[in-house]
Amino acid sequence: MINVTVLVDSKQNYTGIEMLGHAGLADDHQDGQELVCAAVSALTLNMANSVEQFTDDAFEADMDEETGLFKFRFAQGFSSESKLLMNSLVFGLEDIAEMYGEPYIKIRFEEV
Repeated sequence: MINVTVLVDSKQNYTGIEMLGHAGLADDHQDGQELVCAAVSALTLNMANSVEQFTDDAFEADMDEETGLFKFRFAQGFSSESKLLMNSLVFGLEDIAEMYGEPYIKIRFEEV
């Protein structure tokens, strides 16, 4: 299962995201697990690459393919463009969770 933690500030802005796990680690193979993993990866990497390419916002990122770890956090505030990119990412992840849910993906929100 992919465990997603969306980091939220006191103004309800998304300030980062942490993910751990793989959708395909269920004991029994089920249809959709590769699709979920690919979709989550594509959305997440696109957001991080877009922030880097289209904004001047500083961020910290870390990833480990083997464990499925992905961490992304804005270092010092963020622009309206980055806010839109993060909102789009969370919207897409919530759609995936709604469609496939457990045992593939679980999203929680944490105020930081």
